[in-house]
Amino acid sequence: MAMSAAQLTGLFGGNVAGGGLLEIAYGLGKAPARSGGGNPVLALRQAERDRARDIGRTAARPEVARDVAAFRAGVAKAASPAALLDDPKVMKVLLTANGLGDQIGATALARKALLSDVSDSNSLANRLGDTRWKAVAQTYDFARQGLDRLRDPKVMATLADAYAEVTWRQELDAATPGLSDALTFREQAGKATSALAILGDPVLRRVVTTTLGLPLQIAFQSVEAQETAITARLDVSKLADAKFVAKFADRYLIARTQQQQAEPAVGGSDLMSLVRKSAGLVV
Repeated sequence: MAMSAAQLTGLFGGNVAGGGLLEIAYGLGKAPARSGGGNPVLALRQAERDRARDIGRTAARPEVARDVAAFRAGVAKAASPAALLDDPKVMKVLLTANGLGDQIGATALARKALLSDVSDSNSLANRLGDTRWKAVAQTYDFARQGLDRLRDPKVMATLADAYAEVTWRQELDAATPGLSDALTFREQAGKATSALAILGDPVLRRVVTTTLGLPLQIAFQSVEAQETAITARLDVSKLADAKFVAKFADRYLIARTQQQQAEPAVGGSDLMSLVRKSAGLVV
C-alpha cells in the first residue's frame, strides 16, 4: 500500500538534512535575495511569511527542475530498488528530500541501509544510531514493496516538493546561518517530550545545545550525561508552548550570529565550521 501524501508530508516536516555534530555535509546554494536585512529574527519572519511563494520559485528554477526530471526518469526506468540506488541522480534527490543530503557521499551505507527490511531487528537500518535511515527505509519499504511505494504519483510529487524546499532552506542558511534549523524547530519542537528525543533529532539537538550554550564536546559524553546537561538547563515540557518555542528559536538565531562573528575568517577543520556547513533540511 502506498503511503498517502499527508503521511509523507508529516515525515518530511520532521527531519532536516543535517547530520551529527561531527559529520561533514556539502556546499550550500546561492543566497536568496531576501535575507532580513542582516537581522536573523527578521529573516525568520520573512521566511515564514514568504515560504510558499519562495519554494515555488525555487522549484521552477532550471537546475532544480532538471534534478527532479532526472530523478523521475531514473525511477521510471529502474528495474529494481538495488538498480535505482545505484543511480547518483536518483540518490541526490531521494536523500536530499528525505533529510539525508549530508550522506550523499556514503554510497555503500545508503544502499545497504535503504534496502534494509525494518521488520528485521538485525537489519542495518535498525542498528544504526542515526534514526533517519530507519525512517526513510520504512517509508519506502524497498525490501518488501520494491518500487511500488516510491512510484506512487503522490509520493513522487511530494518528493519533488520536498527537494525544492530543501534547496530553498539551504539558500536561507547561506544568507542567515541557522535559519533552516529555526524554521524546523518551530514546527517540530512540540513533539519532543524528553531530552532523549531532543538528542535523537539532529536539528533539535543543534538548536537546543547551541541556545543553551552547551559545548560541542558534549557529543563525546554518554547519552545520560548529555540528557542531564539539557534537563538541568531546560524544562522540556515548555516545548509544548508555541510562544516559548518561538522565543527559543529567536535566541538560537542570535546565538548562531554571535558564533559566526566570533569565528576565524578562514575556515578549517574546527568543529563549529563543520556544523555550520551541515545545515540543510527536510525529513
